[in-house]
Amino acid sequence: MIENRDLSMDDYLAMARRRLKIILIPALLAPLAGYLVSFAFPPKYVSQSVVLVEAQKVPGAYVQPVITSDFMQRLTTMQTQILAGNRLRPMVERLGLAKPGEEQAVIKEIRETMQVSLLTADISGTTGPTSGSTKKTKSAKPNANATPVPGFTVSYTSNSPRRAQEICNELTGMLVQENLLTRTQTAQGTTDFLSRQVDEAKRALDDQDAKLAEFKRKNMGQLPGDAENNVRILMSMNSQLDASTQALGRAQQDKAYTESLLAQQLAAWKSSQSSNNPQTMEQQLNLLQTQLMQLQARYTDDHPDVIKTKADIAEVKKKLAEVNNAANTVADTTQKATASEPPEIRQLRNQVHQYENVIAQASGEQKRMQSQIQVYQNRSALSPGIEEQYKLLTRDYDNASTLYRDLLTKKSSSELAANMESQQQGEQMSVLNPAGLPSDPSFPNRLYFAGGGLGAGLALGMAIAVWLEVRDRSIRTEKDAAAAMDLPLLVSVPWVNDEEPESNNGHDKRNFWGRSNGASPAREKIEV
Repeated sequence: MIENRDLSMDDYLAMARRRLKIILIPALLAPLAGYLVSFAFPPKYVSQSVVLVEAQKVPGAYVQPVITSDFMQRLTTMQTQILAGNRLRPMVERLGLAKPGEEQAVIKEIRETMQVSLLTADISGTTGPTSGSTKKTKSAKPNANATPVPGFTVSYTSNSPRRAQEICNELTGMLVQENLLTRTQTAQGTTDFLSRQVDEAKRALDDQDAKLAEFKRKNMGQLPGDAENNVRILMSMNSQLDASTQALGRAQQDKAYTESLLAQQLAAWKSSQSSNNPQTMEQQLNLLQTQLMQLQARYTDDHPDVIKTKADIAEVKKKLAEVNNAANTVADTTQKATASEPPEIRQLRNQVHQYENVIAQASGEQKRMQSQIQVYQNRSALSPGIEEQYKLLTRDYDNASTLYRDLLTKKSSSELAANMESQQQGEQMSVLNPAGLPSDPSFPNRLYFAGGGLGAGLALGMAIAVWLEVRDRSIRTEKDAAAAMDLPLLVSVPWVNDEEPESNNGHDKRNFWGRSNGASPAREKIEV
């Protein structure tokens, strides 16, 4: 191939015709080689089981499920748990999968080979795993319309179909049992945890209740709910105090008035008692005796004036004698004087005494009311601080009460969920299709090997053809000559062979297989 020249489609076709055998021979031999090479690889058999995840049988509105995490995440966790060494070793020993001392290698092989994939369903209803390299996966390839269904597949690849089936069934059973055990333990663990939380919340609530009761006991009558009642009582007591004060004033006024009347009565009575004074009576007696002597000087003893004067003198003497006798009894003077007081004075004294009692009672009631008013005023003054403390205690009590009720509700719900799981009414996994015995190996796929050989042979032949064309410096056309000599073409000598004349573009007119058709006549061409 001459460099420094643009190649046309005719040039590429000419190259293909020249190197056709070199391209076809590797392309025909390589598929056969690929098919034969496939027998050099050990066969791999894939066994697959389908597990259906059944939803909770009890409606979620009545019993909330205990496990709400993502299903794929739970499935990955369960897969990790069953692939632990302590879980796989009993299975390996029971199935006799490894010779003594090779258990760890078999466990590692199971971990690397096991595959778990979610199921999908398209609009036609066919199901298949979302991922994986099993044969069934390729036959049921998911499309854009595929939607996840509650289920998954477990696949295992092994050199032996029987071994692949047994291990796949064992792993599937372990997954199902692990799901049941996990759900039961989670429900029971949740119930136990909530029970402990409920006990702690109840103790906290009892403590808050005791603190609140003690606070109410210490501040009885000063709580926020008593403020309005205290105001009403304070107003009532002020009204009672005003009434008591008014009653006390009236009693004092009445007492003063009665005392003034008593003083007047006593003065009048004492003035009337002054006529019984012994001195006065002696003077009166002397005067009557003088008057009697004057009358006896002018009249006889039978004269009425003399008789009357003698009677008066006798009367005065009698009174004077009584007064003198009364003066001798000093001890009974006061009582006799009181008893001798007129009833009006004694009545006034009783009234004064009653008024004094009323004043004493009113004063005592007034002091009591003032003391009570002071108590309620102190309560009203302390109410803001007590209200703040009461609010803090009430808030803590409400929070503790709310937490206790919430935990109690959750505990009841958890107990229902635990009972549901124990009775297998929750989400369950059931083996829809157990792992079957694979009849054909999934690897190697001999058709794929042959197709790969075809592609590789074709690529190899084309690479050899290109390499030969690059190294070929032959001049075959006028364009090759002009490009090789870098001079203009003056004369073109026609093809001298009568059987294979040269084509118009410089290439001979052979058919696609390199043979001339022999129909073109000889011609001469001159170009300048």
